[in-house]
Formats: sequence, structure tokens, C-alpha cells
Amino acid sequence: MDKILEGLVSSSHPLPLKRVIVRRVVESAETPQSGPECQAMFALSTRLILQGPDQFQRQVGRQVLEAYARHHRDDFEAFFTRGLVLALLQGGDPVSPPPPTLAPGLGLNLDPAVLDYIQLGLRLLISCPAVLELFALLQGEALRIVSERPPAPLCARLCQLLNDFPQCLPRGRKPALAFCQQLVRSIAHFQTQGTREAELRLYVSQVTQVSGLLRSIWKAEPDTLLPSLQELFAIISSTDFEPSVALASLVQHIPLQMITVLIGSLTTDPNVKDASMTQALCRMIEWLSWPLAQHVETWVIALLKGLAAVQKFTILIDVTLLKIEMVFNRLWFPLVRPGALAVLSHMLLSFQHSPEAFHLIVPHVDKLVKSFKINGLSSSATFLGQLSELIHCMMYHYSGFPELYEPILEAIKDLPKPSEDKIKLILNQSAWTSQSSSLQSCLSRFSGKSETGKTGLINLGNTCYMNSVIQALFMATDFRRHVLSLNLNGCNSLMRKLQHLFAFLAHTQREAYAPRIFFEASRPPWFTPRSQQDCSEYLRFLLDRLHEEEMTLKALSLSKLPEDMNGESLVQEVSSKTQLITKQSCTAKEERTLIEKMFRGKLQTSICCLNCKSTSYKEEAFTDLSLAFCPPVFLENVDPPATENLSERKDDCMEQVSTRAFSPVAETVAGGLAIGDCCEMVTNDGTLKDLPINSNCENTTDPPLCNAENRSGLQKHVGEATPSVTDLLNYFLAPEVLKGDNKYYCEKCGSLQNAEKTMQIVEDPEYLILTLLRFSYDPKCHIRRKILGNVSLPLILELPVKRTVSSLSPVSGVWSMGVEFSDTGENLAKKLKPSGAEEVCCPQLVPYVLSSVVVHSGISSESGHYYSYARNVASSGPSLGSCDQSQSLTLAYPQSNLMAGEAPVTAVEKELDENEVSKEWFLFNDSRVTFTSFQSVQKITSRFPKDTAYVLVYKKQNSTSTLCTKSASGLWVNGDPPLQKDLMDAITKDNKLYLQEQELSARTQALQAAAASCSFRPNGFDDNDPPGSCGPTGGGGGGGFSTIGRLVF
Repeated sequence: MDKILEGLVSSSHPLPLKRVIVRRVVESAETPQSGPECQAMFALSTRLILQGPDQFQRQVGRQVLEAYARHHRDDFEAFFTRGLVLALLQGGDPVSPPPPTLAPGLGLNLDPAVLDYIQLGLRLLISCPAVLELFALLQGEALRIVSERPPAPLCARLCQLLNDFPQCLPRGRKPALAFCQQLVRSIAHFQTQGTREAELRLYVSQVTQVSGLLRSIWKAEPDTLLPSLQELFAIISSTDFEPSVALASLVQHIPLQMITVLIGSLTTDPNVKDASMTQALCRMIEWLSWPLAQHVETWVIALLKGLAAVQKFTILIDVTLLKIEMVFNRLWFPLVRPGALAVLSHMLLSFQHSPEAFHLIVPHVDKLVKSFKINGLSSSATFLGQLSELIHCMMYHYSGFPELYEPILEAIKDLPKPSEDKIKLILNQSAWTSQSSSLQSCLSRFSGKSETGKTGLINLGNTCYMNSVIQALFMATDFRRHVLSLNLNGCNSLMRKLQHLFAFLAHTQREAYAPRIFFEASRPPWFTPRSQQDCSEYLRFLLDRLHEEEMTLKALSLSKLPEDMNGESLVQEVSSKTQLITKQSCTAKEERTLIEKMFRGKLQTSICCLNCKSTSYKEEAFTDLSLAFCPPVFLENVDPPATENLSERKDDCMEQVSTRAFSPVAETVAGGLAIGDCCEMVTNDGTLKDLPINSNCENTTDPPLCNAENRSGLQKHVGEATPSVTDLLNYFLAPEVLKGDNKYYCEKCGSLQNAEKTMQIVEDPEYLILTLLRFSYDPKCHIRRKILGNVSLPLILELPVKRTVSSLSPVSGVWSMGVEFSDTGENLAKKLKPSGAEEVCCPQLVPYVLSSVVVHSGISSESGHYYSYARNVASSGPSLGSCDQSQSLTLAYPQSNLMAGEAPVTAVEKELDENEVSKEWFLFNDSRVTFTSFQSVQKITSRFPKDTAYVLVYKKQNSTSTLCTKSASGLWVNGDPPLQKDLMDAITKDNKLYLQEQELSARTQALQAAAASCSFRPNGFDDNDPPGSCGPTGGGGGGGFSTIGRLVF
């Protein structure tokens, strides 16, 4: 049969006929064959595979070999022996002993087809015991082959075999280490075989195959990593030969956590001479040319900063002048442009003692900018913006060369120009004198602040309630920008301290900042230090303090006080001025404080006597709305046919709570009553107070719970119909009938009458703060329990705002920081003046987009932990795409009830969420800041039942900023205003202190580099664990997610 097959494949018969006969030969393998016949077929198929002149013969050989080996396994095991494999690897004939002229050691001439054949044989024998002997042979042969510096195609084919059969990798620490080192040296000798694109792509894929095997070995055997990197440095610092740029493919597989140790060790090792370091650094910069290299720029910049830290300025000067033009030329190539720009920026900005380096590239800038302007790509616009900022910084620093800079200025005149303050800040932070071993700061994308660009807040001892609120306010983009733009020089106010805190959060190089000064200044006097507090209460107090403080400062600035005025007269004068400004601020927008401009809305309460139809009105300002949980009956009956009975249902539910008249305290928070537990009533501080109830809790509709069983029952009950924020707001604004013991005193009728109370929002705030009233007082256990029910959070909310077009002048109340209607002495209704004037109101749906969510983790207000989700939402907000008013999630106007049924996340919101920019949301958990998604925000309670949304911040869309968008010194860079000098000085000073701390740490770690071990576990957020803990270890401060102190109770 072998003679027939051999004659057939070499004959001139038509190819289809040959294929038919070959198929018959393959099928004959299923019939019994003698041992010699099988051996002959194995020998023939082997020759065809390895020596076949065309693809057809090689394919026939493979088909025949697989068929006969599968049906005659024992005969193939006797054929595919250790001797055969050894002969193949050493260059001998596959079916006869090697001739005398052939000797072992022909790795350079080894055909990659031989490795293909060996891999096929291993696969066919994988279940046979004899394969173990072949594995042992290949372990030694693999080390021998890589030691002979095989070319890229052969080395890649060997690595593919070793990847598929890791049993062939050298075993034991010394052989494995030797194999890794030799493989690194082999990569250093790789050379491309052509210049055409197809040839270059093939070469890159071969190099990637080899470096991928090294990554697998380093991951399986971490002890081999550090010696391999030492070998790599020895190669690139040597002058014996010019190593291949393919070594750049290894960089992406080196754990970034090792930068501090490795760079610190290199820059402080006395055995590393300056000439060797210069050579190595130059070759690392050349690695920027490798098309698929990742993190090369990170390592190059880290080494540059490390050398600056140990004041090896001679190396830095030589390397910069040698390689600056080469790095600039790499900007022409899209694949390597981002890394080249990062290295170029660092080299230029740090080279501040002479314009020599900058002037080397000046002649080429004009041509590059014009070329990128012509192509008009969005990526080109981004690149030009970054390049323009760099060029402006350098021309600012090296002024006095108009003849050189004039062409560049003409080329970039249409591109954004950074402010002078930002230029100074960039230059100050980039100087070599500022690189005090800032090995961590060069990792601005890989650890802590690095990954997100955001700064955490250190937990000072149960201060997570403050940290979560501050991060939510900081991420309120317009508010942050206005705070940073205030001119508060010489002022020691709380707003000044907030400005200082915001500036550090925006510009510090620290991973986390300790807000000790602000905490002491903003902590309410009744808050016990180092104990858990209510974040909503803290937020309300903070905004109140900031508002009142600004009013006082305005009063002082308006007062022209005589020098001889005593203290008492001064207080009276300031008080009168403050009251005057407060009254004016209710009508004059320009007189409003920053807190009013950002957070103040107005709520109008109207009470209509059902007997005489007269109506009383009152307006009150609010900065947050406290939303009680609506009863199930409300969720079940929000359909349009039930509209006329909605107010009665709300009133009926109230009657279940108590049979006696409500005191006015029940209305101190707009929305009045917390129906989530029908034995509780809302007070104006956002908490719930108990009403007199039957002591037998089992007889009530929703009894107070004192044990875990009852608590889980409540959670199950609430979870049956998940309410949304829309439902809670609908319930908040729903009309309420005052009847029975809660009748309204009508001045026109002169008696108590049934009445209908309606609340309407008449002025919409820039930022809408919503507090979900989750904490209720348990009269049986005398503690504040938590309502653990889930609430659906809409990404887009449309708030119904009443627009009055009549000449009615409603009675305005004094501006307050909460939604207060409190009057504990007498019925609230007696305070409302009746008016017969008719209003023509025009309800308008104002769109809001979710900006931040403060989450409480725990089961009571006195314990647990706070953290926040947030994203940047500016005045224009994220693009709503094709979402129109009919598609948006609409909050029903309370009198029209446009919305029916539940209010889950709509299809439009899902589409918006899917189209969100990657990594738009952040999770702020004390010192830990990570990327997250809106899906995580929505699902937090379903995944962690004790973690519930508590405070929500929505940003009004399509609003125009009320403050100037430019500072006096120029354009706001990246949207934020330039910092004032004293703030910049403080941040620069602290950054230098931080870099010095890092230098000390790096030097300490460098001493331990020999014993350092690498970790391949990224320190990222594990999405299967709750987001954090409270206390000194919270938010990634050392305790992690699995520590026993995740919650502080």
C-alpha cells in the first residue's frame, strides 16, 4: 500500500483522481494491517510531511499518519520513539540513523515543520505511557534549542509546542530559570526578514508568541521573573551587540507593582555604572517603536524619574539630547503615538535648565501640526490639544526666541491654550527637582488614584459619613468649579476650607488625602467624635453653615462700620444686614449665595377648603427633599382610573397610623409621613418618630420589628413591589385630604373644615438632593431601625415644576436649609393666609440626570458604613442621544398622574446605560477609588441586602451656568478654573513632600529588592464582595473586603 501511495502522489494524474485514491488509502487504515505494513506507512507519511515538495503531498502525509496512528496505536507507539524524535531535532533523517556528517547542535538549521510533526505525534500518543519519555527528552532539547539562538520563526514554533504541551518545559528551578534567561537572549537576537507589511505582521506575531510563553512561565514560576529581568537589563546595557527592539514585547508582561522595587534597585545599585545605565535607557526609549508594546512609556518615565530622584542628572541630560528627536519622530505613527507623546512630554518638561532639548524639535513642530490639521480625525484633534499644551508650556518657560516660535504660534493659534497658572503648575511638578523618587506618581493610571485619576479621603475614625458626602459634592461638577473659582484670599471661612479640600482632591499626587482641618471645622457640635453619624444630617448642616456664613460675610462687606462701634452694636448691625440680605435673596437671583444658586428650590403648599373652596398658599425654600416610602396600596393604585381616589388613599393610610389628630410636626418635612412602616412619622431632620400606637404590635398593619424574623419579613414585604424614586416623589407630591381629627381651620368659614393639601415645586434647583427616609424609630426596641427595601434609581428623572403666569404674590417664608413647615405651637394651617386669587399654572417637566448616590451599608443609623457612587455631570450633561420627551422616564405631575404602574428602569435608560462611556462612574470608598458602572449602582441592594441607596444627587440638564465661565487670568483648562497662587503653592509643597516620602520608601524597598517577590494579583475591586468597610482600614486602607471589620457596629 505504501508503494502505491508513493507512486500516486508523485504521478501526473489529475488532482481530483488523486484525492479519491488517497481517501481509499485513508479508509484502508480501518482494516487490520501487519506491523511491517504499518511501519512502512508511518515512514512514508513522515517523509511526505517533512520533505513533501508541495502542499498536497504534505497534506496527504498528515491525513495518512493520523488515520493509521489512530487505528494502529501500538504500531505507531513503536515507530514514534525517543530515537526518532532526537534524530529529527538534531537534523538526521527521520527514518534512518543520522549520517556521519550530521552532528547534534543544528538548531539554527532546524525546520519548523519538524516541530509541527513532533507536536502531531505527541497529540496522537497523549494517552500512551511512552509519551512521558518523550516529554523528558523534549525538556532538555527545548533548553538546547533556545541556547543556540534560533531565529524568530523557529523559536515561535517551539514556543507554540511548549504552550500546547507544558509538560515539555524544563522542570526544576535551575533548568526553568536557565530556559527563561536563554529565551530572553534569543529574543534579543531576533531580526525581521523583510520590510513589507505582511512580513512585519508575521514577525510581530512570532515575537508575541515567544513573549507569551515567557509570561506563562513567570506566572507559574514567580521565582524566575526577577532573574529574567536582570538578564534583560544586562542585555540592553551591554555594548557587545545591538539587541533587537523585539525585547519591548516583554515589558507588558512585567507586573506594574514591581516598578518601585525594580527602578529603585537599578538607580541605587552601585554596581550599575553610568555608561551602562545610559545605554540601557537609550535602548528602552527605542522600544517605543515596537507597535504592540504596552506600558513601555510607563517604565521609561519611571526610570527617568528614578534617576532624577538620585540626582543622576548627567545621564538624564545625555539621554534627552540623544533621543529627543527620535521620540518626536515617533509621533507620526498612530500605534506608538500615545506612548511617544507621554515620554516626549516628560523629557521636555523635566529638562528645565536649558532650552537645548526643546530647540532640537522646534523646527519639526510646524510640519507635524499642519499635517494633523489636514487629516481632521478626532484622534488627531485630541493629540493636537495635548501637543499644543506641551508647546505652550515650553515656550512660556523658554521665552525670548521669537524668530523660532513665530511659525509654531501661527500653526497652533486655533488650538486651546492653557492658563498661565496651569503652565506654572505643570512646570513645577515636572522639574527634576520635583522627582524625589516619585515612582508611584508616575503610575498615574495603575494604582490608587492612578487608575481613576481621582483621590480618596482617609477615614479619620468613623468619618465615612463625611467622606461620602464630600466626594458627592466634589463630583457635582458645576458646584466644584464655582467653589474653586471663588476669591477667598485672607478668609478663614468654612467655604475657604472646602475650596482647599476640593483643590487637593483635584490636584494632589497622593492616592488619598486626610481632611482633618475640614472635618474639625464642619463637624456639627452635637456629633460625637469617632462615632458613626447620619450623612444626610451632616450634609444639611454643612450646606446650612456655608449658606449662613456667606450671608454673614456679605453683610460685613456691605456694612460701613464706625471704628468706635462696640461689640454689641457690631453684632446688631451685622445681624440686621444679614436679615436684609436674606429677604432680598428670596427675590433677587444675583443676591443669592452659592448654596442657593446650586441647591435651592422652592416648594409651594396650598390648602383648599372643601367647604368654601378658598385656598391658602405658602412657599418655602429647600435644599433637599426627604422622601418617605410609599405604602403598597399607593404602588398598586397609581393607574389613571384611580386618580380621583389618590388623595383619599393617602389619607386612609395615614388613618391607619393613629386615630387622633396629627400634631403639626407631622408636616415639618414636605411629604409628611413615612408610610414604609405605618407606625412612624417623619420629622424635619429626615428621621422618623413614633406615633402613639397599640402596644400589641401584632394587631397593627405593619408592626414595629424587634427581631431578625420580623425584619426579614419587612424586607420581603417591601421587596414584593420594588418602588422607584419616581414612585416616592409621586407619593411625596400626591394631594392629601385633611379630615377627621386632622381637619383644617378655615379662616373664611371660621371653623374646622375638611380640606385638601397639595404641594408643588415652583422653583427647580440646579442640583436636586433626595434623601430616602430609611431610618424609622422602633418604639418596642427603642432604636432606629432601617428600611432595607430596594428602590429603583432612574438615570434620568423629569421633575414637574409649576410655572405661575398670574399676578398672584404668594406668601414667602424665611429661607431654610431643609424643607420645613414646622410650627409646633399651633395648627400649621392657621399660619396660611387664604387667598381667592386663581392661578394659571403651567406644569413643566424639568429633566435631571443622576450625578451621585450615597449608599449606607448596615441595619441601623448608629452603625454601618457609608460610601458613594458618582460621575462627572456638567451643565450640558451627557448626551441623551435620540431620547425625546415621550421616551424619557417621566415623573407624574401630582395632579395629572401621568405615570401608571411601577417605575423600573426604562428601556431608554437601559439604552443610555449601555452607551455610557466606559468607566464613567466611580466608587468612592474612603481612601479607595475604583471604576464602576451604573449597573453596579442599580444592583447594589439586590447583591448586598444591607447596602441601600440613601442620598441621591441629580443634576438639572440643559441649564446655563449662573457664574462666569472664565477666570480673570484666562480660560478654564479642562473645565476647572485655574487655582489661586496660595492654593497652588500649598499643593506644590505637599506634592514635593509626598514625593520625598516616596523617595524614602523607594530607597527602603530597594534594599530589599533581592528578596522581593512579584505578585500577579491586581489590587483591583472584586465585584463579588461588598464595596467596603468603615474605620481606619476602610476603603482599601489595609483591611480588604474579607476582614472581620468590614462593618463597624
